[in-house]
Amino acid sequence: MENRYAPIVLFVYNRLDHTKKTINTLQNNTLASESELFIYSDAAKNQVDQNSVHEVRKFIKSITGFKKVYIIEQEINLGLAKSIITGVTKTINHYGKVIVMEDDIVTSPHFLQFMNKSLEKYESFKDVWHVSGWSYPIDTSKLDDIYFIRIMNCWGWATWSDRWNSFEKNPQALLSEFNKDDIYNFDIENSKYFWPQVIANLKGNINTWAIFWYATIFKNKGLCLAPTLTYVNNIGLDGSGVHCEADSTLENLKLNHNDRIVFSDSIIESKVAYERIRQFFKSQKKPLLIRLKNKVKKFFYRF
Repeated sequence: MENRYAPIVLFVYNRLDHTKKTINTLQNNTLASESELFIYSDAAKNQVDQNSVHEVRKFIKSITGFKKVYIIEQEINLGLAKSIITGVTKTINHYGKVIVMEDDIVTSPHFLQFMNKSLEKYESFKDVWHVSGWSYPIDTSKLDDIYFIRIMNCWGWATWSDRWNSFEKNPQALLSEFNKDDIYNFDIENSKYFWPQVIANLKGNINTWAIFWYATIFKNKGLCLAPTLTYVNNIGLDGSGVHCEADSTLENLKLNHNDRIVFSDSIIESKVAYERIRQFFKSQKKPLLIRLKNKVKKFFYRF
């Protein structure tokens, strides 16, 4: 069947070593040869980055192992937020579904299998808006293979066109639409991590996209599917990213090699997973301003 599997959309910039590792693990996926890969290469934002961007572009032209590889080289620097919004929108409007990755995500050999099975299983379950390949490093006891939660993670993710078409990046609108209870629940009981990102975007201190995808899902009372054990690792927490500092607490998590996931037809938020993730945020001991600065850059990237 043509286009049975979701296209992979990969966003790259100037990190050749990270991009190579990302591609290498993707090539080792069981469905790589049956998947189309779209690579969006952003243009250099300054003279300093031109050579490294050129090296990345040279490498991606040599990539094999996929059903087909499409390369989109931007002529001007869009920045990650605009690049992802436009790239995802263009691809998903044509294919109806998409798997999204950045240049610092390494995957289990069963990542594509998990994402495609999830997309197929829950396409008609309209309460499910998002599929995550990553999961928080929480205690997994009393959890099944997957869980549903309000929180959106953007380290290797997927969705469908009818959900993504509701995406809106409008911090001013959120400020007027969300009441105190909305903010409290959106921010995981006043974690001081999620809602401050909306305010920071409103003030122009940061320019990110993912917090608004989470807000879109939240406004529509949607849930996100996550594996109990992660299928991806982020290798960009080594300080190499433009806005990323090194962080060993979220690196080198044991990857999920389970290719026989048991899915559930009960679409409700896991109270167990939610509480453990809430405690995860509560355990972050750095002062608020430092914690916000670091986490925004790590989780929601680097402009």
